[in-house]
Amino acid sequence: MRALVVEDEAQIAAEISAHLTQAGYVVETVADGEEAWSRAGTEDFDGIILDLGLPRLDGLSVVRQLRAAGVTTPILVLTARGTWTERVAGIDAGADDYLPKPFQPEELVARLGAIIRRSTGHTTPTLEAGPLRVDTRRMITTVNGAPVSLSLLEFRALRYLIHNKGRPVSQFELGEHVYGADQEPGSNALEVLIARLRKKIGGELIETQRGYGYLIRG
Repeated sequence: MRALVVEDEAQIAAEISAHLTQAGYVVETVADGEEAWSRAGTEDFDGIILDLGLPRLDGLSVVRQLRAAGVTTPILVLTARGTWTERVAGIDAGADDYLPKPFQPEELVARLGAIIRRSTGHTTPTLEAGPLRVDTRRMITTVNGAPVSLSLLEFRALRYLIHNKGRPVSQFELGEHVYGADQEPGSNALEVLIARLRKKIGGELIETQRGYGYLIRG
């Protein structure tokens, strides 16, 4: 899953990025509202963590402009402002949830995961497809109840596919959400990754849709 962190305080941005990376996300960071608007309006992210107090363009304006442009990416607003009116303003602007500073990293990861799941119609952290179960919160995968050990890249690929089960995911799209937009994996790196996943979870669970991409059926 690919997350955009919009935070102008470098230390906070680094801490958020580290915790999200540990939780299996591909993380990209920007430090001002104008760049956030540009990136989030033109690129495909699964979730956005957005500070309200930003230079160049404030966070509420970023939310309003994204929603006005039809961008539906889930947004978790961070704010140092403690009044309830600021939190309501964020929700009214189109944010999906808010988290006041200071916050616990575990809560941030949990809240981001929840709004991403809701956006794809999932209500719990555990996603299922046939004998496959993926606990996206604890990063635990089982097949027929037996645990499966996955690398970070394998888990990222599997989580994205099962989040989008029933929909073919192109190689380009999957690559962005596994490796990130700034990385250039080798031409066959994704095929090798999917081949390793199939060996571990069963070849029949991930289908190849020729001309479309990879698919986990619902």
